[in-house]
Amino acid sequence: MKVKFFDLNADKPLKYAVICARYNGKWVFCKHKERDTYEIPGGHREDSEDIETTAKRELWEETGAKNFDIYPVCIYSFTDYGMLYFAEIRSFGELPPLEIEKIKLFDDIPKNLTYPTIQPYLFERVQEFLETK
Repeated sequence: MKVKFFDLNADKPLKYAVICARYNGKWVFCKHKERDTYEIPGGHREDSEDIETTAKRELWEETGAKNFDIYPVCIYSFTDYGMLYFAEIRSFGELPPLEIEKIKLFDDIPKNLTYPTIQPYLFERVQEFLETK
């Protein structure tokens, strides 16, 4: 399987929002309570929720991000379709007591990823987006 990218206006059934986030020049990754790996914040779209609302909710739920700017990057697909975002976080609140154990800041993408067949491609696409921004 391969990650594919589409324009923002492509008519696709979006099931996920994934948010590559940065704070003070460092990349924000999450560690799930049940895993020993790191992942980019993101998750499933709720019924009747627009995809940007999903992205904002997931970013808060998985990082505790309180103040941030968020930008759509593109639509992607692996098995289903999702929207890829970039967020610049200005401040964090408490990490909600949900599935994420902690967040960690990195200079670059970590080696021990939860989804190594998808996340490096999403991370690279966001970096390309930032070069043109």
